[in-house]
Amino acid sequence: MTKIDPRAVVAEGAKIGEGTEIGPYVIIGPDVVIGKNNKIGPFVNIEGKTTIGDGNQIISHVSIGTVPQDLKFKDEDSEVVIEDNNIIREFVAIHKGTKNGRMKTKIGSNNYFMASSHVGHDVFIGNHNLFTNGVLLGGHTTVGNYVNFAGTSGTHPFVRIGDYSFIASATVVIKDILPCCYAFPNEKRMSARLLGINEIGLSRNGFSKEEILRVEELYRKLLLCKEGSFKERRARLLANPKPKFELERIFLEFLSGDSVNGLALHK
Repeated sequence: MTKIDPRAVVAEGAKIGEGTEIGPYVIIGPDVVIGKNNKIGPFVNIEGKTTIGDGNQIISHVSIGTVPQDLKFKDEDSEVVIEDNNIIREFVAIHKGTKNGRMKTKIGSNNYFMASSHVGHDVFIGNHNLFTNGVLLGGHTTVGNYVNFAGTSGTHPFVRIGDYSFIASATVVIKDILPCCYAFPNEKRMSARLLGINEIGLSRNGFSKEEILRVEELYRKLLLCKEGSFKERRARLLANPKPKFELERIFLEFLSGDSVNGLALHK
């Protein structure tokens, strides 16, 4: 059975799945669809065209589906989609998409958003990511899977963050972060530079030493080698036959993708 606190305001037309609990002073708009077995704490506001899957925990004072902080926004019929088993802590804000982007902000499954994180308009997030306190994702950011953002880090609009990367505390990501890499603040300014491969994170996720060494080899050939231009080194890596390892495939697929802002380089 659904359990809705009498002090909550659930608009006519909203769809609430079985087993979902809604706490006091929650406001849910008429176009909201919420799946099964979610727990929504007090003072949460969910509005607009928002779809939430199953098994999510939304703790308290969270805002989802509100108008984006984009001066070009003209009340278009955009949306927010959140999948399953996410934890969204206090004072997190998740804004809906825009017609100049994807018309959608999308969050996958098994992500953890700590207090005061911000998900801007048209952001796409994969699965199993950790956003520590105060992480700010600019509009149109794309985050892969198993990424760890340390506290008060953030992204510039249109940045891509590759799988299994680690973004150090207080880092501002202005350019794309390759998969499996460790990004940290530049010594002269806060914009992100790469320190190397995120060996600890990869080991914790069960990858073998051989796989990790292969990604380190790709990293060296692309960013540390002095032979030819960066463009030529990139082309040589992408001419590689079928990758032997999953991490290798992830790295090369990301490298072959389109980039608006370019790639962050080694320190």
